[in-house]
Amino acid sequence: MTKDFIQDPVFPECPIRNILVRIGGKWTLAVLYTLGGSDIDAHGEHAAMRFKDIEKANPDCSQKMLTQTLRGLEADGLVRRTIYAEMPPRVEYALTDRGRSFLPVMRQLMDWAYHNLHDIISDREKYHGQD
Repeated sequence: MTKDFIQDPVFPECPIRNILVRIGGKWTLAVLYTLGGSDIDAHGEHAAMRFKDIEKANPDCSQKMLTQTLRGLEADGLVRRTIYAEMPPRVEYALTDRGRSFLPVMRQLMDWAYHNLHDIISDREKYHGQD
């Protein structure tokens, strides 16, 4: 088993905790959002992006964290990494079918967060004001 695999002792067959390890990562949604917002290519799919372009879109993410996030997403089959034998070598990242299938779910979560953020912040302030 890998370090990213979580097996709940009470519910060992539960897929939710295992998947949330990746999806709940600090940079995962930002990277998926970036790849999902790329231009559409001639095949009607999101165009592949180079590492530097993903990095520019997420300037507060370190190179190390971006590399780790992309590797994890690649390991889970959400992102495809393509290396071109050129000089200098060119590497591009694109969403897989699985990654694209997650976009509507992610957008729904983002919409929910956007519409509820003000009230959540307000409730947090009230809660912490009770101390």
